[in-house]
Amino acid sequence: MGRAGMDRRQFLIAAGAAGAALSLPGLGKAQVAPARARKDRAIRVDAQGGIDGLDEKPGGKLVANQKLIDAIRDRRIDVVALTVGQVGNGPDRFRGAAEEIAFWDSVIAENPTVLAKIDKAADIRAAVAAGKAGLIYDFQDATPHEAETAHVATFAALGVKVMQLTYNKRNLAGDGCLERSNAGLSDFGRELVAKIEESKVLLDLSHSGQRTIAEGIEAAKRPPAITHSGCRSLVDLPRNTFDAEMRALADKGGVFGIYLMPFLRIKGQPQREDLIRHIEHAVQICGEDHVGLGTDGPLFGYEINDESRKRQREFFEDRKKRGIAAPGEAADVFNMVEGYNDVYRYDNLASDLKRRGWSSARVDKVLGDNFVRLYGEVWGA
Repeated sequence: MGRAGMDRRQFLIAAGAAGAALSLPGLGKAQVAPARARKDRAIRVDAQGGIDGLDEKPGGKLVANQKLIDAIRDRRIDVVALTVGQVGNGPDRFRGAAEEIAFWDSVIAENPTVLAKIDKAADIRAAVAAGKAGLIYDFQDATPHEAETAHVATFAALGVKVMQLTYNKRNLAGDGCLERSNAGLSDFGRELVAKIEESKVLLDLSHSGQRTIAEGIEAAKRPPAITHSGCRSLVDLPRNTFDAEMRALADKGGVFGIYLMPFLRIKGQPQREDLIRHIEHAVQICGEDHVGLGTDGPLFGYEINDESRKRQREFFEDRKKRGIAAPGEAADVFNMVEGYNDVYRYDNLASDLKRRGWSSARVDKVLGDNFVRLYGEVWGA
């Protein structure tokens, strides 16, 4: 695809099947949940994730294997937002994003009975009714626009429905969360926000610096999102978000997505209770109508073995070399939460939350319905 370094899509697809879930105190043992009925109105959304379970066939085609077919049939997930285009500053970002869109268009075309491209909110329920998983294309950086705000409309027409302003470092739009200067949105960034909203694309402020988030929320006329982050008042790492910006996002009608990433704790592999602590804090700050999930990981999780450990080291070293690795990342820490490292994570998380006294309605909101509502408000029906 004409890219330097390890490709995030390739890494997610190569992640493989899930490792065994752990039993942790106070949460009960993870179970294999029954399939969810097609008539169940609740939609499970991963607002920043990945699709694996695709086998490469002769000629390079990727075709859903039985494991993926079964997972979609059983509604382990209904909608996944996946990244098209490489993150970070560099050359040929426009062309690279266009190639990535073409790639995923071809994957969907090769798998028409199980995958559907989401272009409008109504497509989500149509995909579920047809027994398919909906795929939403997103950008995790503004670099594909290459200093041309007119490119927003071009990519929107190609199906990119969510656009993020920065990825950890500074770009033309503003400062990412790793920039010490915390300079906020640039003039170009403000123009970009206006074009994103004009094109009825969801504005994503994940990976941004504190001022960039605050100024992006203030500049937005439509509800924005932070699709994948954590709570900085719980874990003081730059990829997490302060309560003030979480509250401002909710006040604007947006949704704060919690990820299943190392940043849920200061050091080491996050556990189930780490994720639940961040979810419950987010609900306390934002309200139950403004919290969701963006796992930032593959559907089937990570198989933990020597090969995957090698891939993780290479992935981390590549990110470190490019200057985009964030504090909390490590060569020996996978981008997952122990106990939710498989395709049943949403089912088991729902059970864990209900054991903690959550109502089914609140669980359904956080596990997807809040993002479905947001998509409809921003994109239109």
